[in-house]
Amino acid sequence: MSGQVGIWAALVAVLTAGVTTGSPVLKSDWPVYGGFPQQVHLSYAGSASEMMVTWSTMNQTDSVVEYGTNGLTNTAKGSCVEFQDGGEEHRVQYIHRVKLTGLTPGHKYMYHCGSMEGGWSDMYTFTAKKDGTTWSPSFAAFGDMGKDNAQSLSRLREDTKRGLYDFIMHVGDFAYDMDTQNARVGDAFMNQIQSIAAYVPYMTCVGNHENAYNFSNYISRFSMPGGVQNLWYSFDVGPAHIIGFSTEVYFYVWYGFELMSEQYRWLEQDLKEANKPENRKQRPWIVTMGHRPMYCSNTDHDDCTKHESRVRMGFSSYPGLEDIFYKYGVDLEIWAHEHTYERLWPVYNYTVYKGSMEAPYTNPKAPVHIITGSAGCRERHDHFIPDPRVWSAFRDEDYGYTRFQVHNTTHLYLEQVSDDKGGEVIDSIWLIKDQHGPYSHV
Repeated sequence: MSGQVGIWAALVAVLTAGVTTGSPVLKSDWPVYGGFPQQVHLSYAGSASEMMVTWSTMNQTDSVVEYGTNGLTNTAKGSCVEFQDGGEEHRVQYIHRVKLTGLTPGHKYMYHCGSMEGGWSDMYTFTAKKDGTTWSPSFAAFGDMGKDNAQSLSRLREDTKRGLYDFIMHVGDFAYDMDTQNARVGDAFMNQIQSIAAYVPYMTCVGNHENAYNFSNYISRFSMPGGVQNLWYSFDVGPAHIIGFSTEVYFYVWYGFELMSEQYRWLEQDLKEANKPENRKQRPWIVTMGHRPMYCSNTDHDDCTKHESRVRMGFSSYPGLEDIFYKYGVDLEIWAHEHTYERLWPVYNYTVYKGSMEAPYTNPKAPVHIITGSAGCRERHDHFIPDPRVWSAFRDEDYGYTRFQVHNTTHLYLEQVSDDKGGEVIDSIWLIKDQHGPYSHV
């Protein structure tokens, strides 16, 4: 036990000296970290009986998870891959992935990860995803959280300890930035979120701050289910089908123009499958998460402030995403990038389609957009134009994050939590839909 305490003390000293103070980074992090597990995080792996455990070591070791519902009675083995950061030091670490299978849906498990030669992580717990479509998943969503000024992290950690969430959605922009100081800032950030991500699945999508070296830090560190390098994928929870995708294919085109068309084809196929009558009946809610929004009323001249937004309308000859999301009846679109919170009226093609004047979010005739990029980072806040657009329903610049609960097949609740106001709920709505599907059919 004292040996592990010594390792952690040395680790904290390295992170403090090399990252938080901005002083030269000590190269002793290699022997200090060694084979000891760090950056532990969970993600959904497919079925309710599976969970992916991912972690990092500085030395190559075995990849083992010991787990069980009443003691560490089971052992699962996986593999590790070498990740070399693209910075001038070309630092190497090893990313371990172990898929746990045969889990009992809805049951709580304890686990630790590591190896006999490298050492074991602390003990953590998680609850296997519930099976079926009749339960009510709850999750928090936010984007743009950095290593420094991660103001919402403590409150999210407390929420997680209280069991408020089945999973987390981080909607792009991590650490600020993962590649900074030869990826040491990425290491420090992944250790910060371990207090959440080791307990509940931490589902992600890529943002612009991950662009260095062809997004290699993001692609290598996370493990999304069945996706293409973690850039686009989908998963099911209760009565909801959730899609994560990359808005960055429309901006970093030098990494490959073909990524725009590949993602678009995948999205259309996934949406077609989700809209098969037997599937939409079971999981009527379709929710998307992508980093850069189609709409926003901020002052920073970002893409979303432009009428011909690339994400909305496309780039060059490649189509954007507004039409396809409308065509296949996406119910809720979650975004970040702007360091603010903004709730939109149901909108398509800059036109508001409320369900009615009295109940705008009851049977709306277009998708609802939520922008939640104010978790906290070194870039601080963005600001709004003085007069909101006609499609903008509520705006706030406080640090915070958004909670969601898919209550059943017809009711979805969301609320915005202000960290600046001590966790006060500053906005909330019920999105109510008696029927789901393509809006042209509504």
